Amino acid sequence: MQGSGLNNQRVRQINRQTLLKLVWQHKRLSKSQFAQHTGLSIPAVSKILDELVADGRLNHSSENLSCRGLNGGSYQIPPDGDYILCMNITPTSIESQLCNAQLSALGEFERHAINVPTPQALLAAIEAVWQSQSKSWPGKTLNLALGIHGQVDPVTGVSQTMPQAPWRENLQIKYLLEEKLGVTVRLDNDCVMLALAEKWQNLGNREDFCVINVDYGIGSSFVINRQIYRGNLYGSGQIGHTIVNPDGPLCDCGRYGCLETAASLSALKKQARIWLKSTPSAQPQDPDTLSSEQLIGAWHGGDERVVHWVEESANAIGLSLYNFLNILNINQIWFYGRSCGFGESWLDAIKVRSGFNPFDHSDGLKRNATQINFGQLTRAQQVMGIGYLYAEAALENEG
Repeated sequence: MQGSGLNNQRVRQINRQTLLKLVWQHKRLSKSQFAQHTGLSIPAVSKILDELVADGRLNHSSENLSCRGLNGGSYQIPPDGDYILCMNITPTSIESQLCNAQLSALGEFERHAINVPTPQALLAAIEAVWQSQSKSWPGKTLNLALGIHGQVDPVTGVSQTMPQAPWRENLQIKYLLEEKLGVTVRLDNDCVMLALAEKWQNLGNREDFCVINVDYGIGSSFVINRQIYRGNLYGSGQIGHTIVNPDGPLCDCGRYGCLETAASLSALKKQARIWLKSTPSAQPQDPDTLSSEQLIGAWHGGDERVVHWVEESANAIGLSLYNFLNILNINQIWFYGRSCGFGESWLDAIKVRSGFNPFDHSDGLKRNATQINFGQLTRAQQVMGIGYLYAEAALENEG
């Protein structure tokens, strides 16, 4: 009997988690909608919902979501909780989106260019954005959710390495900001931010999928069985540091020929700058001011050199992706980052080189056929993804 009781307790916890997950995803649901999503009976759903309301985990509203005559109202995350200020942080910019307790957007998405020569300057820039929002919402607690460029320890809240930054030491972002601002701070890598955004805001995703961010560097993050996979050392998803040419250029990680040195946006710009400097007739284009937008424009304009460089970079990404598909057998991949501006022909080159999934023998029309596409979430939605660290922490408390 004792074993049966423990089993029933675990079933109850799982059902509570399931209903809470649905609310975080859909924002507001009726009893009948909960029953449709879970397969549970209305009485079973009602009992669990009553418990969650009594525990303060859900809020019941008289708003009717059903077109039928019966009105059982609807359920949502309590709207009066703390707000969450979501940020994506690099040494050159801070993007931010304020959300309410239900992780619905408040106000406008913002982007601030920053110049931070020291770690202390970066912390001050983060604080300035937080202070600006706090003044607009007096009396509200604004907790922080931070997507950090580079390698991050999400447990200790330490930024371990941050490419583009002029410093190399660790930065205890969580501890220092919590001490200074008196709010809760959660953080993770910016690719995890994208994976969370897809997991919680794209309801069409499969249980297993991958996001790849091709920008200044190349990063990725995996969702396996609906959970972010980080690895014991929180280094999962380092596709940018797979070696594609052992005799290639030195990478910031200390090894040679990493994918980032061949296919990232910074690598392509470096290649173009070297060519411009060695070819005086190519002036008046200034090699030192060449921008990503100019490079992408040259690609779309059919510049032969840029077309060759970008196609080679797409081939390198496709080859690395083929190896990942072989190892993990994930067959849904979303691409994000400024390199997506190269467009469909760039993505097609990646698809061809990746060979799609080596275990996928379908004609591409089946439900589980390999999908490699551009992500469709807006930039605000992408940044809001990091806020779901709070939702996942709340769900863990139910376990």
